[in-house]
Amino acid sequence: METVDIISLGCSKNLVDSEALMAQLKAAGMDVHHDPKRPTGKTVVINTCGFIGDAKEESIDTILQFAEAKKRGKINRLLVMGCLSERYAPELKEALPEVDKFYGKFKWQDIVTDLGHGFRRDLLTERSLTTPKHYAYLKISEGCNRFCSYCAIPLITGRHTSRPIEELVEEAEKLRDKGVRELQIIAQDLSSYGLDLYKESKLAELTQRLSEIEGIDWIRLHYAYPADFPMDILPVIANNPKVCCYLDLALQHISDSMLTLMRRHITKEKTLELLKNIRAQVPGIHIRTTLITGHPGETEDDFRELVEFVKEAKFERLGVFPYSHEEDTYSYKHYEDNIPEDVKQARANEIMAIQSEISHNIQAAKIGKEMQVIVDRKEGDNFIARTQYDSPEVDPEVLIPATAENKKVVKIGQIIPVVITDAEDYDLFAEPKK
Repeated sequence: METVDIISLGCSKNLVDSEALMAQLKAAGMDVHHDPKRPTGKTVVINTCGFIGDAKEESIDTILQFAEAKKRGKINRLLVMGCLSERYAPELKEALPEVDKFYGKFKWQDIVTDLGHGFRRDLLTERSLTTPKHYAYLKISEGCNRFCSYCAIPLITGRHTSRPIEELVEEAEKLRDKGVRELQIIAQDLSSYGLDLYKESKLAELTQRLSEIEGIDWIRLHYAYPADFPMDILPVIANNPKVCCYLDLALQHISDSMLTLMRRHITKEKTLELLKNIRAQVPGIHIRTTLITGHPGETEDDFRELVEFVKEAKFERLGVFPYSHEEDTYSYKHYEDNIPEDVKQARANEIMAIQSEISHNIQAAKIGKEMQVIVDRKEGDNFIARTQYDSPEVDPEVLIPATAENKKVVKIGQIIPVVITDAEDYDLFAEPKK
């Protein structure tokens, strides 16, 4: 049996592609390993990220690592797929002759053929999960039509393309049959779901349909866009007990001058109105957002406005990224990258220091409360769990002592009631409800 190692880099959307490839290869009778600590077979496939500088550097370093392994005879065949390959294929072919073949982000199906097996269209909704078996990512669309100034995603993934509702329901049912209880709904732009296929937003309808699948207990929404936000999703979040009281809504900035420079198609006033409506219609919702510091043209006044916004908005979850000047983006072509890297990072650090205190207060307010958590794993002396307000990998966790008594009631993959006993800036501590 031929063994193939698949290395996944970058975001969860990449991970879904790797899982689909793995399902095809396993169906063809191949022995497939994901992210092994060391190569176990003679063929390695690297699924790369090409979004920002750090991610590109990690992808290149990983390719070089396995290129060296090929030189030493540790592997025979090295294949590269994903976003970096899509974006820089000609340059990569010239610089890395050790790679046998590069595949664009949407050409990974050719890997199955090149490894000597036919691609099976009847397995389009099949996945070989790499996550813990109780949760999975469900990618509902590809691409983005927004063309924000700083973003390379449309250059890599192309125009927004929604997947049909029936196909997504079928995939979710298959994931349920594998033991999945929690769906992480992902896309470059959730807000545009359905516009291309159905000529209107269908995010609310899709979410409702997915919630009707018996055995799926939690559904969480990631990466909505604030402009043209589908307001009909809010009653679904508020009234459907299976839909987590959580929304990932990338705002990036609040200053009108910066929103214009970033080509975000929204104003400060409309952003504040949207946030007010979300919180009014979905009491208790936890909003995750991301911000960018140091975009070309960001003045000290713009940054101070952003700081005050963070203080007032009190987001439950927040991340900050220093601006990365990416080739061929609108910013790269039209703006000078005129803010020093240390200033970009200092601004990001300042916001995260403020957010740390905000998060501490929000988390501390949960002490003594009963909450439902899903148990992800055991790590050291604790079980690691999450509330409905926490997405895997990026959000806070709940630590439950793995005592002999707790081991009787705390089971990985189960949703259980706990009482919050303590809190740090981000993580919570809990005991199972007696």
